[in-house]
Amino acid sequence: MIRNIIFDWSGTLVDDLPAVWEATNEVLRQVGKPPMALDYFRSEFSLPFMNFYRVHTPGVPRARLEKWFHAAIEKAQDAILVLPHAVAFLETCRKQGIRLFLLSSIHPRHYRRQCKAGGLDAYFEKAYVGVSDKTKKIRDLILRNRLQPDETLFVGDMEHDIAAARHGKIHSCAVLTGYNTLDQLRRERPELVVQHLGELQKRLVQSHWEWRAACQTCQLEPQPLSTVGGLIYDHQGRVLMIRTHKWSNLWGIPGGKIKWGESSLDALKRELLEETGLLISRIRLVLVQDCIRSPEFYHDAHFILLNYTCLSRSPKPKVVLNDEGYEFCWVEPLEAMELPLNTPTRILLEAVLSEGMRVVPDKVSGRSSRKIAPKHR
Repeated sequence: MIRNIIFDWSGTLVDDLPAVWEATNEVLRQVGKPPMALDYFRSEFSLPFMNFYRVHTPGVPRARLEKWFHAAIEKAQDAILVLPHAVAFLETCRKQGIRLFLLSSIHPRHYRRQCKAGGLDAYFEKAYVGVSDKTKKIRDLILRNRLQPDETLFVGDMEHDIAAARHGKIHSCAVLTGYNTLDQLRRERPELVVQHLGELQKRLVQSHWEWRAACQTCQLEPQPLSTVGGLIYDHQGRVLMIRTHKWSNLWGIPGGKIKWGESSLDALKRELLEETGLLISRIRLVLVQDCIRSPEFYHDAHFILLNYTCLSRSPKPKVVLNDEGYEFCWVEPLEAMELPLNTPTRILLEAVLSEGMRVVPDKVSGRSSRKIAPKHR
């Protein structure tokens, strides 16, 4: 049974990735290097953080790097927010009597400010911050607080967090809300990967905090899951693409599971409204796909995918993403094929393009193509 949880901070409880990315790019600018794109930064950044700087800013003294970084990150503190589900999960843990600890590389001054602003300062029994190498601190934390390893879980968003948990001989859970991608996290073989803390909370509560049962909950479905997904067009002939953590940060279409007693069309309208804020019309079934144990999806699953095209009711659709997606763009269907797509979405687009399907008036077909920059929530 889980009685103790150690949390990482950045990317696990708070969303500071955009701020840290910008601050890191400021450091790179100071040494005359070009800024990194976000995806490249995520693929390169690692802990201990000096390993990253030794590669990208060799020969620059650590004190100078820290001065530049902290000056930049200080300006972004107000933009750093608590991640969805974090407060609810911490509150559930407190009610359950779970002992909560923090182990993070965040600077103590920034931690105190973010903790107070987010209302998280009352949850942790002890906070170990400013820790550059967690593998060197984890055993001391366990011993000093008399934690039983088999009752202790470390939750983090980076490979270093999983390595630290293994070093401390405790359980590990990786969340997809932070710095490392699904492929990066899988390399360290965490015992469990969840999309966000809300999923972890659900698993632990349903399993009565028994870790082995929590890892198995919904991990292998006894039957294939029927789902719906919609390729949404706007009135200019562009399609909506959404990027999600659970599909290895690949682009795809919105959709989800069909509920018991719900028709597939009702499920499509509900899921698309929940995930994009859009109402749809002119719905057309394109194809049905099998998706069995896709390595692109964040856990083992068997889906039957009902794929549709549809049209946004609004001539000027305003996309509002929920916590499923973190980025979206409107692009021409042919341009969408140039994006890094998940496999089911690529198959759907190929079918749509091969059949020349349209859900908008033909008069838009002759207009010139133009790229639309991705947008974040």
